[in-house]
Amino acid sequence: MNRWLKYTIIALFIALGGVIFYNKVYVVKSTFAVTKPSSGDLNVTIRGIGNVDAKNIYAITAQSGGKIEEILFDEGMWVKKGDLLLSIDPVDTPMLLDEAKLSLKKASHEAASAKDNLESLEAQKVLSQATYNRYEKLLEQKFVSLAEYDKAKSDLQNINAQINSSKSKIASAKSEESRLQKSIEAIGAKLDRLKIYSPIDGYVIAKEAEKNQYVLPSAVIFKIVDPKTLWVKANIDERLANQVKVMQKATIKLRSQADLKIAGTLQRVVAMSNAVTLEREVNIGFDVIPNQFYINEQAEVNIEVANYKNVLKIPLNLVVTKEGKKGVWAANDTTANFITVSILAQNDEEAAVASGLDANTELLMPAINNKPLSDGMKIFR
Repeated sequence: MNRWLKYTIIALFIALGGVIFYNKVYVVKSTFAVTKPSSGDLNVTIRGIGNVDAKNIYAITAQSGGKIEEILFDEGMWVKKGDLLLSIDPVDTPMLLDEAKLSLKKASHEAASAKDNLESLEAQKVLSQATYNRYEKLLEQKFVSLAEYDKAKSDLQNINAQINSSKSKIASAKSEESRLQKSIEAIGAKLDRLKIYSPIDGYVIAKEAEKNQYVLPSAVIFKIVDPKTLWVKANIDERLANQVKVMQKATIKLRSQADLKIAGTLQRVVAMSNAVTLEREVNIGFDVIPNQFYINEQAEVNIEVANYKNVLKIPLNLVVTKEGKKGVWAANDTTANFITVSILAQNDEEAAVASGLDANTELLMPAINNKPLSDGMKIFR
């Protein structure tokens, strides 16, 4: 009796274990969530990773060496075209300019004095010429002595010599005026080069010097970005490069703003590929410039290369390959069935189906805890 009771209890435990296994393990592993294809538009995109850059980044350099007297902007600041960025100590250049201006005034006064003297001499020459002409006629008539005639002639020649001398002085003074004017212009240009202005409306991304620092000619002091030329330099696989074209729309996600999608436009496809990475560079411009940006920040771009209207779509993760054919697992009443499909296009999330499915097909959604699917396998939903 005790033996039969023992066997009965063991049989009950086995049956109970079987029921528990069936309901808690087998049924669970064989139960699949299902979904149906949806209709709508499918945007096909190509993804690339790159960095924020700009087509035009201006390197602002010192045209003349010297000590920075004043520096008015810092990194991360916006500047307007014509804003004074910095000035370099002119040392004694302003005094040289004042000296040249005084010398110019002196030369102008000397030229004016020589001109006045010339006018006086020319007036005297009229009188001397008349006296000489009269003495010349009187000498012919023997009314004046030869000595008196020679004196009148000598006075006229002396006046002519003084006139020529005055003209030379005027020419010399004019030449000196011209030289000093050029010198003033040169000193003024040198002073202008000591003040550096912004060539554009832009954003300062780098400052390479500080106040009281000595800089050499052509040393870079600021780097200013033209925000209108801001773009992302991204790389895409060569196998996809033939699909991208200038003016295609794109979205940009900055690493510092991963949840924000920024509208962009493909502006350039670089003609040369990278022989090492087998990638091609593309440049995607921002449709709206961010209020704040960081050059070299990592960015992800998705370029819209095609758009399919009103197509049958399924989640991309449901597409599997079996025996070299692409397809999906579908529910055929209580069993699983592999259906071969033709994929029209796909993006990172969805695939457009050209044939093989209809809108009412129930698609099985495998999960990690589910049993592997096979044709004819019993399933629960």
